[in-house]
Amino acid sequence: MNFTRGVAVFSLFLCLFASGSCSLDNFRQAFPIVEPDPGHTKLRLSRAGLEAIEKITNPIAAVAVIGPYRSGKSFLLNQLLSLSCDDGFGVGHMRDTKTKGIWVWGTPIEMDIDGVKTSVFYLDTEGFESIGKSNVYDDRIFALATVLSSVLIYNLPETIREADISRLSFAVELAEEFYGRVKGQDVAFEPAKLLWLIQRDFLQGKSVKQMVDEALQHVPNSSGDKNIDQVNRIRDSLAVMGDNSTAFSLPQPHLQRTKLCDLKDGELDPNYVRKREQLKQVVASVIRPKIVQGKPLNGKEFVAFLEQILEALNKGEIPSTGSLVEVFNKGILERCLKLYSERMTKLVLPISEQSLQTEHEGSREEAMTAFDEQHFGRHHAKKSVEQLDEEIEKVYKNFVMVNQYRSSKLCEGLYTRCEDKMDQLQVLRLPSMAKFNAGFLQCNQSFEEECVGPSKTSYEQRMMKMLGKSKSLFIKEYNHRLFNWLVAFSLVMVVLGRFIIKFILIEIGAWILFIFLETYTRMFWSAESLYYNPVWHFIVATWETLVYSPILDLDRWAIPIGVIVLILMLYWRCYGRRKHSPRWLLPLYNNSPKDRRRSE
Repeated sequence: MNFTRGVAVFSLFLCLFASGSCSLDNFRQAFPIVEPDPGHTKLRLSRAGLEAIEKITNPIAAVAVIGPYRSGKSFLLNQLLSLSCDDGFGVGHMRDTKTKGIWVWGTPIEMDIDGVKTSVFYLDTEGFESIGKSNVYDDRIFALATVLSSVLIYNLPETIREADISRLSFAVELAEEFYGRVKGQDVAFEPAKLLWLIQRDFLQGKSVKQMVDEALQHVPNSSGDKNIDQVNRIRDSLAVMGDNSTAFSLPQPHLQRTKLCDLKDGELDPNYVRKREQLKQVVASVIRPKIVQGKPLNGKEFVAFLEQILEALNKGEIPSTGSLVEVFNKGILERCLKLYSERMTKLVLPISEQSLQTEHEGSREEAMTAFDEQHFGRHHAKKSVEQLDEEIEKVYKNFVMVNQYRSSKLCEGLYTRCEDKMDQLQVLRLPSMAKFNAGFLQCNQSFEEECVGPSKTSYEQRMMKMLGKSKSLFIKEYNHRLFNWLVAFSLVMVVLGRFIIKFILIEIGAWILFIFLETYTRMFWSAESLYYNPVWHFIVATWETLVYSPILDLDRWAIPIGVIVLILMLYWRCYGRRKHSPRWLLPLYNNSPKDRRRSE
């Protein structure tokens, strides 16, 4: 049989080489359109069979048979096409699978469907569950047949098993997923007409249709069993098929199955022959042109669509029925969650709540986009998306708490620093309103610039209360301390003018200041009115000019300057008068008798 197929392919190439084209009559044989790669994990196109399809200008319909290996798919197609095993699809009786990839019968069946001339192709697919292949390969074959076909015949031996439903559900979801990747996620998947075909049906009781309907019903799960939930989710994923399915059964054609190809219709079970003819009518009644995005496909468009789907199937990493979709999506979920966490970890906290929210939304969008590009299955992925969103929210809440803690710690440190600064300004040796205001402004500005994050608002309120209280206390003590300083200063100047410098005018001025502060102000001004008097304002302005300026801070340099002035006065007192003229511009005290005689 392999020799026959080799001759068919060789004759096709000779025909194309000799004439450049062939008539449809030369395609009355089976050709591969999709073949396995050497590793038997992915699929590749076979141009030999595509030549037969590309020449069709009519709308195309494809009838594909899918099912386990050694279940009679190729024999069934030959029966539907009224072909012998020698003329039609190759039929094997060995334990290994006969058909590799997807094969097409080169000559389409011309049918009139709703007044439209339609070319119907029959596709034979490689059976799944054979040895030496990966589950991913089987699922690609199943999904590709689901996408391409107008009628999908699910060929099953004897009965329907839960594994058969699960595999069909998975193939439909796989087909829907990659159809969306090719045509867009917003484009509705247009499923094939599904025909459940039970071969060698010897069971009695319910009809096949009843058996299929019951098999696809939800399983009651009052106890909330997770395994039953999984079973029901599989049935939910078949909702895309809707009512677009039917069921049929065929009895065993003959007891000697290995000799079926050698038997004529008269030698087969009459019941089988009758049911086979009914099956042909059922298949013919449900055939419709292949529609993609509302448009029927001709030969070239069908091949282009096949190329797109096959590229998408081979390009993306996909799960298999052997590795559950949830497990597959869970790995993607963990990678996307890690992507979100890595991006958020790059943030230097603390930052403002708005900035953190913006970064969270950007990182979440990036993670969701990555998940959308890699996940599998619309139905399964919906639950995974919800789970990913929940996990992202949990991680985000941790970042919110860390940001809150670091913001509180930073603002607390700035608050404490400002509080210490205000305490220092309260106890200046030389009270200065200008210096206090400068420190107040610097502290307030540094807090505004450096304190960030969610704690800033609460600490701003505390900061304003503390600064307001410190300023009120400083102003209250400022006038009183300045008054005492001026009184002490006048007495010091009296002593300096009388005994050290011996300048009469300095002593007189000091006495006038002392008398003014201690007598006149107490007699004519109250304690409150004194601080609002223009004379007092003049005194304060003079004091502020002397004590603090951007160039000189007398509170800091008072002691060094005082020491220098004292040294200069001692120097002048001991040596100054010997080096200068005895006559001074200012009147001096003459206490020495020698000085008095010298002056006479």
